[in-house]
Order: sequence, then C-alpha cells, then structure tokens
Amino acid sequence: MKSLRHAVAIAVPALLALGAAAGAVVFTVARRVVTPTVRRNDTHILAVDTGAQTIELDRTPDTELPGRYGLFTSGTYGYVKLGAVLGADSRTVRRKLLTQIEPGAQVDRDAAFSGWYYVTPSELHLPWESVLIGSPAGPCPAWFFPAADTGNADTWVIQVHGRGTTRSECLRAVPVFHALGLPNLVVSYRNDGEAPRSRGGSYALGASEWRDVDAAIGYALRHGARRVVLMGWSMGGAIALQTAVSSGNRDRIAGLVLDSPVVDWRTVLRFQAREEGLREPLPALAMGVLENTFTARLSGAENAIRFDRLDMVARASELHAPILILHSDDDGFVPADASHALAAARPDLVTMPAFAVARHTKLWNYDQTRWTAAITDWMSEHGLGARAGS
Repeated sequence: MKSLRHAVAIAVPALLALGAAAGAVVFTVARRVVTPTVRRNDTHILAVDTGAQTIELDRTPDTELPGRYGLFTSGTYGYVKLGAVLGADSRTVRRKLLTQIEPGAQVDRDAAFSGWYYVTPSELHLPWESVLIGSPAGPCPAWFFPAADTGNADTWVIQVHGRGTTRSECLRAVPVFHALGLPNLVVSYRNDGEAPRSRGGSYALGASEWRDVDAAIGYALRHGARRVVLMGWSMGGAIALQTAVSSGNRDRIAGLVLDSPVVDWRTVLRFQAREEGLREPLPALAMGVLENTFTARLSGAENAIRFDRLDMVARASELHAPILILHSDDDGFVPADASHALAAARPDLVTMPAFAVARHTKLWNYDQTRWTAAITDWMSEHGLGARAGS
C-alpha cells in the first residue's frame, strides 16, 4: 500500500506537468495561427561569383525549381532576382543572377527565397498610382493600374495578397490582366503591415479581412466599375471566397481567380502541424481554442474564429460566380486537397487545370507561359476581359 501511495505521489504531478506542457503547446500553436508573421530566412547563400554573375544556394524543394525567383537578403542589395538553374548536386544549386552584383558587395549568408520577383509597381513599366481605400479598419493603401483603354474598362480586377506578405506578391499578375484591357486594384488589408492595425493586431483568417476587400469593391464601383474579378493568393484566396459569400456587393463579383488558395483552414492547419511534427489531438485542440471566445482572446485573437464558416467546401452551395483555381499538387505549404474538393463539389463553377512541382504561390515563376494562358483563356471564356468581348 505504501508503494502504491508513493507511485501515485510521483505520477499525479507528472501527469499534471504533462497536461500543462500540452496545454502550453496548444496555446502556442493557436497564437501562431493568428499572429501576423515575419519573413523567416530559409535559404543559405553559399557563394556568389560576380564575374559569371551566378549564385550558389543550398538545395531545397524551392531553390531547385526552374524559373525566375528572388531572394530577400540583408546585404547591400536587399532583394536579389534569380534566373535559371545552371547546375546542381545533392546539396547545392547554382543559379544565374538577374540582379547585377558588383565585386566586393556584401551579401549575407542567410536569405529568404521568394516567388514575388517584382517588388515595386514601377518595375512593371505600366502607369500606376497610389490610392487609399476607406475600409472599416481605416484607410488601406492600394496600387491602381488603369486600363490602357479607359473607355471600355468596366470590369476591374481586385487582387488580394496572402498571409505574411504584402501587395508586392500580386504584381506578377498585373500584366496579364492589363493585356486583357482591365484595370487592376492591388489592395492591402488590416494587420498586413501596410494597412491599419486592428485593436488586437491579429489575423482572423478571412473572417474579418473580407470587409476591407468589400470596401475595395465599393471603391471600384464608385470609380466606374460595373463588375469585379477577385484574385486571391494563398490566404488572399480565403479572403476572396469569404467576400464572395458575405459581401453586399456579391452580385457584382463576376469571377474569382485563386492562386494556391486556402479553401478550408482545418485542412491547412492539420497539414502544417504534421509538417512540424505535431500530431492529433494537438492541432484539433488548437483550433478548438480559437473557436471559443474566451480562449481565443487568450491566444491573441480578437474574436472567436468559426472554422465552419471558413470551410468553403462545406459552403460550396453558396458560391455563384465562376472560379479558376491554380494550385500545384506539390504545394508544400497549403495542400491542394480542399481545392480539389471544391472543384468536385462545384464542377459547374470551378475550373482547375492540373499543375504540379511548382510549390506554393510559385506557378507563375515555374511556368509563366502556362499560368498566363490558363488565366487568359478562362477570362476570355467567361467574357471577363475588355478585349475578350465583354
């Protein structure tokens, strides 16, 4: 009996400690989901040859991709553009530099690999201006690219960037829509580092950010648009989908173009948890924390997040506008499962051409020709370009 009491005396504190540790992990995961992210270095620069204008990187699923990309560095040049893969072995990749690096320039070893390619609107060599959109969060900065023929441009494209990025992510698509004769409005939204900060400064995963996109639709309608096409990248896809089912202007939404979109957050968060070595029930508990008003606020969220409301496969019947989904089956960050499920649920609305290898939001970089053709053909098919018979 004495030994049993001794065992219980040891076991109970241990179990309490284990429960407390698990609880801490759950709240940490929940907080990470709603906290705006800071760009993390994920690539090592091993060598720069300023004579040949080449750069050697450690080999990863991203750095080995064909196409044009970029690196965020903390050296002299900041953002460095990368071209074709020139050689590779099991550990390294050598690529062509598209940004001229001068001899003696400081390029730090740690960098962040990027699919943006373009960082500023002036790099597109198209007319543009900065505008402010009044939203419930406050004045949100946007870039406006007018159509070449403003007399026949009553369909506007509104682009929405993803989580932990800024408007620059969207610049790759501007020339495609400009070639179709459409104005582009590239918007920001609350807590993205450019638009105003909300009270708690946290993401709502689309549950509140859609209101800022809805304000952008209102801006477009006041400035000559009769209808809009929403393009969302990654979490911007989730925001665009929420706008499509929640906006009072949803009858003016003529179509959605979604690149690597979040269609169902549960699918994404479970996948990312597995990638980090977390197993059930921890991801489910973290989402449960965010669904409860009290514990959500303890985790940094401003309000409870209703994941059922963010599940657009379950809400597929509420969608009415045609949708083009561009999603690599080898995304590696936002799995394409929910995109395929939405396509299966609404084959009458959803077009989803097959893409592979391209990774997350890097389809333009990997195969610009096919990506551009997919958008151009779909827009023309639905009469959504000023030069497509709209």
